[in-house]
Amino acid sequence: MKTTILMLGGSRRVSLADLFKESGRRSGVEVEIIAYELTKHVPIALAGKVLEGRKWSDPDVVEDIARVVKEYNVDIILPFVNGAVEIASRCKDEIPGVFVPVSDFSITSRIFDKVEAAKVFKDNGFPIPITYSIINNEMPAIVKPRKGGSSRGISIFYDVEDLMHLENLDSYIIQEYIENAREYTVDCYIDSKGRILTTVARERIEVMGGEVNRTKTCRIERIIEMSREVISKLKLTGCVTLQFLHDPKKDRYLLMELNPRLGGGVICSIFAGAPITDYILAEAQGKELEACDDWKSDVLMARYLKEAIFYE
Repeated sequence: MKTTILMLGGSRRVSLADLFKESGRRSGVEVEIIAYELTKHVPIALAGKVLEGRKWSDPDVVEDIARVVKEYNVDIILPFVNGAVEIASRCKDEIPGVFVPVSDFSITSRIFDKVEAAKVFKDNGFPIPITYSIINNEMPAIVKPRKGGSSRGISIFYDVEDLMHLENLDSYIIQEYIENAREYTVDCYIDSKGRILTTVARERIEVMGGEVNRTKTCRIERIIEMSREVISKLKLTGCVTLQFLHDPKKDRYLLMELNPRLGGGVICSIFAGAPITDYILAEAQGKELEACDDWKSDVLMARYLKEAIFYE
């Protein structure tokens, strides 16, 4: 039996592709990886076939992905960058016969504008950092581009006058800056029936370019309970990554981001015992899934660089 996974923007997810193949071998399934990228010269070529595709903003991108699904008999579609998540949600609605474990378009279309996401979080009663307006704010403040990721364009301001010199302020979100805050991620998987199967919390110890380099699982019940509340209220399904801040001064946990996709650090959670790759393959085959809460705490993941060389 063969299962073909189409990765949207999975250019660096070689380790995860290998884990999918291992999951397949355990269940007697041959897993084939296909990646939909802007260039063929990306590391995922070490683990599968790379197809040059269209930009996520291209009006015909879903139609092109549907062509790939048909041509390569794709069984599963997984997004790995923010821009691909909305596209995957549309594929879920528009391409029959393929399994796409992402949340509905009604939520994915709103969550990648940080100002809009803050409104969603606030309207649902989730604790978040205080969000300021341009004329009503307090220093210090952290300023982030409304759209975009990988920690690009983030600045901390200690003076209002300096903040006012920032061009296109409307394209940013301004929030309270919490000194000495610790960052946590929760890797979650929710089946298509809405059952929360696993929620693994881990501390983001070292981050480079928005990607976690060192992370360690930690069983913090307050974060896990908050994650389950977010999932339930927003009716999220599939792969979900939540990010929280801990304010040590006030001992409060604040929801920072919601990414309805697999995060780069999910590898740590999988090695800690959360069978997320198993879940995806099994659900695509229509199998019954059992919840997993016996993952190990204090599992540390440290990353290193590895090269992919291409010869013309």
